Amino acid sequence: MFRFLFRLMATFALAVAVIMAVLDVTRTIAASRLVLTPLRDSWASVSPGTLEQVRVFIVENTHPLVWNPIMTSLLDQPGFAVFGVLAFLLYAIGRRPERRIGRFVAER
Repeated sequence: MFRFLFRLMATFALAVAVIMAVLDVTRTIAASRLVLTPLRDSWASVSPGTLEQVRVFIVENTHPLVWNPIMTSLLDQPGFAVFGVLAFLLYAIGRRPERRIGRFVAER
């Protein structure tokens, strides 16, 4: 059940990564230069209020250093890369373990 949920979240994160990559490629072609949209800009254009709420939540409930060096550097990365790595990690957590039956058995 949990493996299925992790794989489902990985699929969703991969879909978001592909959408963000297509947007960046489209902007790159239109501008005739490389355009990589940071996650902060994408998030602020979709829902600016939630970005501030997450900042306040992290600063109030964790150490303030979690927001400033860690989260700000993460939010400055291209959105497609962040969601691509997230998709990979979620899929790795939710993958099925390798079957060990017959692993050392001589097969004919």
